[in-house]
Amino acid sequence: MSEENLKRKEALEKLQLLINKIDIGMLCTYPTSEAYVHAVPMSRQEVDEEGCIWYLFSKDSQTYKNIKDDNKVSIQFADIGNYTFLSVNGNAEISDDIERIKRYWNKFVEAWFEKGIDDPNIRILKIEIKDAHYWDNKTNKLVTFFKVASSAITGKNLDIGREGALDL
Repeated sequence: MSEENLKRKEALEKLQLLINKIDIGMLCTYPTSEAYVHAVPMSRQEVDEEGCIWYLFSKDSQTYKNIKDDNKVSIQFADIGNYTFLSVNGNAEISDDIERIKRYWNKFVEAWFEKGIDDPNIRILKIEIKDAHYWDNKTNKLVTFFKVASSAITGKNLDIGREGALDL
């Protein structure tokens, strides 16, 4: 796998491409009273022009409680079928900005909030990325498997993809 670190505009474009393609990531928070991270699957609402990731979530959640105590988060995205992965670390901000809630409201989100858009527990979660790393396959899973097998048999290094840091 070749290394390809990306900066600024290229990094932002890669981040947006991967998150929009994968969509659901495991959002990890760090409970102060637990030994392990707390992870939940979350569907992003937007990756903005600064590279911030936006979500709608509930004030009643363990995620909310953990972020109130420690705003560090990690998000792991995986597209197993294409061998594409993204690891993001950052800081979380919570708000109850009604305009943003309205902007992100849709039928999928409605399923999570029984009281609808006026549910007093709806919160906005903004993740400001501090560190991101990706692994991106150049071909599909089957071709990658054969390249890895061929490389193991022949001893030749075949280019099976890219990995690198995203410096926003």
